[in-house]
Amino acid sequence: MNIKLNIKKLDDRAIIPSYGSEYAAGADLYAVLDEPLTIDPHTTAFVHTGIAFELPLGYVGLVFARSGLACKRDLAPANKVGVIDCDYRGEIIVAIHNHSDLVQTIEHGERIAQLVITPYVTAEFCECEELSDTVRGAGGFGSTGKK
Repeated sequence: MNIKLNIKKLDDRAIIPSYGSEYAAGADLYAVLDEPLTIDPHTTAFVHTGIAFELPLGYVGLVFARSGLACKRDLAPANKVGVIDCDYRGEIIVAIHNHSDLVQTIEHGERIAQLVITPYVTAEFCECEELSDTVRGAGGFGSTGKK
């Protein structure tokens, strides 16, 4: 499935998100920096992308870690998954957390996260006195694992 997405460069140096392969679900987001950004161990830094976009009604942008950055350099979005609502029109900024014990540096133009665009549903929350019964019931946190 392919949708058209209106995108605006807020900085001339911004790089339009791109897919790394034909069937990639996530499009790479790129850092826009005046100088290399140093992220101290166990701290978070906000990384600008220099872009804004207009998601269609009923779609959400989800910002995930790039596996290479997360596995090789311990850098990942601080909020685990960023949520970009379809009515947001501001700059896409990624909060990157350094989970390592080493100083990490982000360079201008570096791929910092990946954006997945997907449809979503909303719910009408209806308060009730009872919920239907299931075999699982209220079991959680490993309750369906091996016995």
